[in-house]
Amino acid sequence: MTLDSFWDACRAAVPGAPDTQPEAWYFCDNEADADELGALVVAGTKTATCSLLWVYEAEGERVPQVGDWSIITNWAGEPLCVIETTEVTIRPYDQIDAQFAYDEGEGDRSLAYWREAHWRFFTRECADLGRAPAQAMPLVCERFRVVYREEDC
Repeated sequence: MTLDSFWDACRAAVPGAPDTQPEAWYFCDNEADADELGALVVAGTKTATCSLLWVYEAEGERVPQVGDWSIITNWAGEPLCVIETTEVTIRPYDQIDAQFAYDEGEGDRSLAYWREAHWRFFTRECADLGRAPAQAMPLVCERFRVVYREEDC
């Protein structure tokens, strides 16, 4: 299914869906993780995510806001679901708590797993930006809800 037809189906099924098709994106920086994390969102396991604020700043991108809708895709760009952002906070890496780590839904959902996996990921992103990762690096932390799934088509 194309993004356009997926969005049209969502708009027809979800009262109050925006008229304008939202941005489509996938999680992470590789196919295996993008596909796995997308599946976790569809399953309802992953209800939060975070990004390095420095990436938004470097790319001149707007930080997500409460009420934003997004089409989540797999690595190949195939639509999986539509989410609505319900909360956005900016927190230092070292102030992420166990509940947020659990809500991210990854691995064993522990804070220890979250810290290890995300440190590796943010280290790669920092290298691309020419910055050093730090315990206080600012993260854009989002919570979201699924408003439409591929199965709803």
